[in-house]
Amino acid sequence: MGGKLGKKRHDRWYRVATDSLYDAAMKVLERLALHDPRMRAWALYDWANSGMITVVVTAVFPIYYAQVAAAGVEPNRADIRYSAATALSLALIALMAPFLGVMADRFRRKKSLLGIFLALGASAVAGMTFLQHGHWVAALVLFVLANIGASGSFIFYDSLLPHVAPPETLDRLSLSGYALGYLGGGLLLGLNLAWIQRPDLFGLPSGEGLTPAEATLPTRLAFLSVAVWWVLFSLPLFRHVREPAGVARSTTEGVGPVRETLHATVASLRDLRGFPQATLMLLAFLIYNDGIATIFRMAAIYGDRVGIGRLHLIGAILAVQFLGIPFTLMFGVLARRLGAKASVLLALGVYTATGILAWRMDSTVEFYILAFLIAMVQGGAQALSRSLFASLIPRQRSAEFFSLFAVLDRFAGVVGPAIFSLTLLATGSIRTAILPLTGMFLVGGALLTRVDLRSGRAQARAAEAALGEAG
Repeated sequence: MGGKLGKKRHDRWYRVATDSLYDAAMKVLERLALHDPRMRAWALYDWANSGMITVVVTAVFPIYYAQVAAAGVEPNRADIRYSAATALSLALIALMAPFLGVMADRFRRKKSLLGIFLALGASAVAGMTFLQHGHWVAALVLFVLANIGASGSFIFYDSLLPHVAPPETLDRLSLSGYALGYLGGGLLLGLNLAWIQRPDLFGLPSGEGLTPAEATLPTRLAFLSVAVWWVLFSLPLFRHVREPAGVARSTTEGVGPVRETLHATVASLRDLRGFPQATLMLLAFLIYNDGIATIFRMAAIYGDRVGIGRLHLIGAILAVQFLGIPFTLMFGVLARRLGAKASVLLALGVYTATGILAWRMDSTVEFYILAFLIAMVQGGAQALSRSLFASLIPRQRSAEFFSLFAVLDRFAGVVGPAIFSLTLLATGSIRTAILPLTGMFLVGGALLTRVDLRSGRAQARAAEAALGEAG
């Protein structure tokens, strides 16, 4: 009898403890806007895609390109080709984005188009596994395709945000997505760095007398791991996030889907003028994100050229990933206290300081300080910009208007590297090439101060009601 009573007591306390832990976990998830399975699945795509952004765009591939794929190419010429490839890839997706956004909204294809671009990007990254010394042309082609895949998928990923989160949780969910991205990218980069630095611990070729293919195998396997990671952690989004309802389709006889989409794309560009605060937000974002995107994409090559060792380069980028998690979540607190717009303006002030530091940087310590400053503000600035824009547009046209957001986001990635390349070509100094980017934070911030969030949000909600009645 005593044994049965003891077991019942144990079971009761176990249930109480389990329920308490569950309640505590749910409270934490609710504060992060991750309490709903759809929200968690949506945010996990940031985790999935972050391997591509961290390993390929930021840390490992730029160094591999400079030291292996472009071996034998004069350094300035190799850098110009790399930045030109970056600009080309982002220009192509920028040109396609309005068409893709309208198609996704009108024909309910957000998830399927996301899957197509994911497959393109992951396949290109997997193809990097075969790059060897002197393969700079193939390296840049695959880099362009990987960029198109990642950037294209984010159009449809971002457009799902207002469909999985109510207005009061937009900022929190967007920030949580970025935080998960930092964590996922940091973990994968840390694993990659471990087997690149100590291949013997993983059963990979190591030591003296290795062939070029054996010496580069750990780095090439890092690219393969990115492709697998990207696909694997994208699956929850396709399982749990429903395809949202689209805008009512045209009933004009004799008009095919392609022609209808082209007409609607032109109309969306015209209709954007009907949302002046969203338009002003986009213009501000275009300018300040130009500086963010260029510093982000050129950091590794810039550090390599000014003499920062490869281990320190990747180590600093890895530190950014993990430091970015708490700082991104802290921006959620700032946004609740100061407002999302004021928090972005604060981040732009810090970015201005990073541009000046990058121009005069000449030591490893300064590179780590630069990385710390970027970790403080990068996730918060971009996540809050995304949620600010989402609050200024009608949800029924989210892919359509987020495609325009993506156009300016990608053109920012075009203009910045183009300025970088032209300045480098004209001056021959990679330090001078970074300097013109700093003014973009000041100009973009000045425009952001003019955005009237209250009137913009009221206009977006009125448009939602009208579209709901029309549907």
